[in-house]
Amino acid sequence: MNPSLTATEVRQLCRQGKFQAPTPGLASGYVQANLVILPKSIAFDFLLFCHRNPKPCPLLDVTEVGNPEPQMVAPGADIRFDLPRYHVFRHGELLEEVTDIKEFWRGDFVAFLIGCSFSFEAALMNIGVPVRHIEEGKNVPMYKTSLNCMSAGVFSGPLVVSMRPLSPADAIRAVQITSHFPKSHGAPVHLGDPSAIGIADINSPDFGDTVTIREGEIPVFWACGVTTQTAIVQAKPEIAITHAPGHMFITDIKDESFSS
Repeated sequence: MNPSLTATEVRQLCRQGKFQAPTPGLASGYVQANLVILPKSIAFDFLLFCHRNPKPCPLLDVTEVGNPEPQMVAPGADIRFDLPRYHVFRHGELLEEVTDIKEFWRGDFVAFLIGCSFSFEAALMNIGVPVRHIEEGKNVPMYKTSLNCMSAGVFSGPLVVSMRPLSPADAIRAVQITSHFPKSHGAPVHLGDPSAIGIADINSPDFGDTVTIREGEIPVFWACGVTTQTAIVQAKPEIAITHAPGHMFITDIKDESFSS
């Protein structure tokens, strides 16, 4: 897939069923987003969960009830069709993975778009900091941690992190760069020993793919929007829909507009 495609072009390919792969490195320069869709009856609880946990859940947009158009970040888009893959949950159990959610859509749904660390990767690569999962053509590795989020209503759960292996010098540069992207999870939450945050095996991610960690590199961990999916599993709502991990919604917002 051509990284120079625009966000609109990628969404159109998804809508036509022509693109169903992970989105790291795609539509370079455009903000990518996690998706969570919930019934209105628990939407405020989730909004409060995001407010209390801004590191893993930086809100970019919230749709009107029953309206699939994210008007603030991608006017004209349709979240029922414009992602590569979706996960559909029933009572906290993953029901199925689909490429559109037309048959599941309801008039009481509220959709939340949440910042994604894929959005700062172009900035890292522009200064020569490697992004291993893009180099290897993989999805980013993601892990559940022993760090707990602040609860809100029915939502609670552990922090999920994404990992990128870096040399110590590049890790310092990555901290400096990503701290300017608070809407894309900001600076890392941990560097080094995975066991310090409850990760038993760095080569067995809970989501995504294993990537190569070279001699002299350390794992660097950022808060991850998949945190919302673990909260959904624990809350067990009657229905919830999310993006499949790594298969993000690409907005019309440019990365630099969210950089501080």
